[in-house]
Amino acid sequence: MHDKMKIIQKTEGKMAEDNFRIEIDKLIAARIRSIRRRRKISQKRLSEKSGVSLGSVKRFESSGEISLISLTKIAIALDIENELEGLFEHVPFLSIEELINEEAEREKKLNAL
Repeated sequence: MHDKMKIIQKTEGKMAEDNFRIEIDKLIAARIRSIRRRRKISQKRLSEKSGVSLGSVKRFESSGEISLISLTKIAIALDIENELEGLFEHVPFLSIEELINEEAEREKKLNAL
């Protein structure tokens, strides 16, 4: 019975993780859609301007599903690529060990020069 509980917990954890990912994807899509609309750009025009297919633009705005390459193209077309460039730029350390690992990596790079 113990193994069965582990499987159930793992499955529930995976489902929660998937739901969280979907929420983030939809939030990003809603923000992009809002920017597109306030700039009075149609989905068709965004597709033409970005080189991303109209179907992909529509799918992204409704489900949040898109490749990173297509998201980057859309950001460039909307002149918001700086927002992507700054993504994950200032992520805080979760532990002292992580900080030490970062410092060790910097030392390696300096010594390699």
